[in-house]
Amino acid sequence: MQSKPGLGKCFVTAAALAALALMASCVHATAAGEAAVVAVEPAASDSALALRIEQRLRERAATADDPIALFYLARAYRSVWTEPARVHALLAAVEAVRGHGLDAADFAPARLRAGAVPAADPERAAERELLLTDTLAALLFQLRHGKVDPRALYREWNFTPPPSPYERAAELARVLQAPDLAAAVDAYAPDLPLYRALRAELLAQQGRLAVGDWPKVAAGPTLKPGASSSRVASLRARLAAAGERVSEARDKSHYDEALVEAVKRFQAAHGLQADGVLGAQTLEALNASPAQRVAQIRANLERLRWVASDLQGDRLLVDIVGYHADLVLDGQPVWSSRVIVGKPKRRTPSLLDSVTHLVLNPKWVVPPTILREDVIPGAARNPSYLANRRLRVVDRSGQTVDPATIDWSGARQSGFPYRVEQQSGADGSLGRIKFSLSNPYVIYLHDTNARSLFKRAERALSSGCVRVEKPEELAVLLLADSGRWSAQALQAALDSGRTRTVDVGRDVKVLLHYATAALDEAGRVLLRNDIYGYDAAIVAALDAPAPAR
Repeated sequence: MQSKPGLGKCFVTAAALAALALMASCVHATAAGEAAVVAVEPAASDSALALRIEQRLRERAATADDPIALFYLARAYRSVWTEPARVHALLAAVEAVRGHGLDAADFAPARLRAGAVPAADPERAAERELLLTDTLAALLFQLRHGKVDPRALYREWNFTPPPSPYERAAELARVLQAPDLAAAVDAYAPDLPLYRALRAELLAQQGRLAVGDWPKVAAGPTLKPGASSSRVASLRARLAAAGERVSEARDKSHYDEALVEAVKRFQAAHGLQADGVLGAQTLEALNASPAQRVAQIRANLERLRWVASDLQGDRLLVDIVGYHADLVLDGQPVWSSRVIVGKPKRRTPSLLDSVTHLVLNPKWVVPPTILREDVIPGAARNPSYLANRRLRVVDRSGQTVDPATIDWSGARQSGFPYRVEQQSGADGSLGRIKFSLSNPYVIYLHDTNARSLFKRAERALSSGCVRVEKPEELAVLLLADSGRWSAQALQAALDSGRTRTVDVGRDVKVLLHYATAALDEAGRVLLRNDIYGYDAAIVAALDAPAPAR
C-alpha cells in the first residue's frame, strides 16, 4: 500500500502554486473580496523557528489540502504569534464561544493557556505556534460553518459546502491582520438578525437555569376557555413564573378570561395557534425546561451557521416548521404564503434547490412512496379507490390498463410494472400549477385541491412536497415577464385547461429549511415545537468531541 505523502515534492509543487495565488491576492482582490495572504521573508533571528515550523508540518503529514500548511507556506513559515496581546485575544475568543452555543472545551483552553507562554527553544516555540494557529483555524470554522457536519445527519443535505483549504488559509491571514483579533473572530459568526436574537435569548435562558425549572402543568384532557380543572392553578403558576401578570381568581380552578389571554400570548410567542386552548402542543411548550430551551437555541444557532451563506441574494425560503414561504427579490420581501409540508412520517427534506420550470395544469404521476404506501394498499382494499381519485393505470407505452386485471394484493411483493397518474384539473392533487425543482427526490412545490387545509395552524400534512396557498402570485413573480405573463395572461392559460411547461424568468434559489426558532413580525424570538424531532441529534453532536476539519 502506498503511504500518504507528507510535505514532500508533491506538496511543495501544488501548495507553492496555491501560495503564489494567495500572495497575488494582496495586489488584486478577488471578486469575492477574499483577504490577501502576504508573503513575508523571515528575519534572520526567525530562521530557526521557521525551519522547525516547516519540519513540524512535515511530521504531521500535512498535505496540499491543509489550510495551516498553505498559510505558513505563503508566509515562508514566519511566526505570527509574536505579540502577547494577540495571544490573549485568542484565549478570550475561545472563552466567548459559549455565547454562540458552542463548547469552549473543544479548544482545550487549559492546554491552550499552558502553551501560550513564549518559549526561546525553537522546538517548543514551533509547538506553541502551531497550537495557537490550529486553535484559531478551528475556532473560525466552527463560528462560520458550524461544529457539526450536516451531511452526517441528513443524507439529502446539499447546501453550500465549507470553503476550500486555500480560502481558509486566506481567512486566517485576514483575521490575523485585524487590529482587534477577538472582534475579528466574533465577526465571523453569521450576521443575521435571528442569529443575534438567539444569542440574546440564549443568555436569558442560561440565566433562568440558575433560578430553576418552571412549575410544571400536569397532563390531562384538552382545557378550553371557561372550563374548570385542578390543573388551572399550576397553569397560572407557570405563566406567573415567566413574568405574566395573572391575578388570582376567586375560583382557582376556573380557566377565566384573564388566564386565557395570558395563554394566548404564550402560544403566539411559541409559534402556536393563539386560541387559548390548552392542548398537547401548548402543554409541551409550557413544560419545556430552561435546559431544553438552551439546547433548542444551540441547535438553531448551529443550523444558521450551516446555511448563513445561502441566506443571501434572491431566494424563496420555505420555513418547514413555520409552515410558511417567503420570496425575497433584490433585497426586498415581495411575496409570502402559508404552506403545507410533509407529515412526520414523510418529511419534507432540507434542501438547497432552484425552480427549473413551471407546469400549468399539471398531470400528477404518483411518486413511488405514495404508490407503495397509499395507492396499492388502497386499491387492494377498495375496487373504487382509483376511480374515486381520478387515477388511472398506464403501462410503459402509455396505454391505459384496466385496474381489475391487476393483482393489487400481491403488487407490493411482486413489484408494480405500471405507472399511476391523475389527469390535470383544478380538482387534481397538484392543483393548477407545479413548481418543478431540480432535486432527485421528487420534491417540488405545487398548488392543491385541498385548500381548506391552509386554515389549520399545524400543517405537516403532505407526503413530502410543499403545497402553496398563493401559487398564482408566486408564478407571476418567477416568470418575471410582465409583457407576456401578467396575472391576467397566467389566468387565461390556466383556464384553458391545457398542460403547458414554461421556463422561469428569474434564477431564484429555493431553500427548504428546517428550524425550530424564528423571529415574529416584531423581531421577537419564537421557540417552536420540533415537529420532526431533529433538535436532539444536533445537540448530541454539539456535545460530542469536535471532529477534525
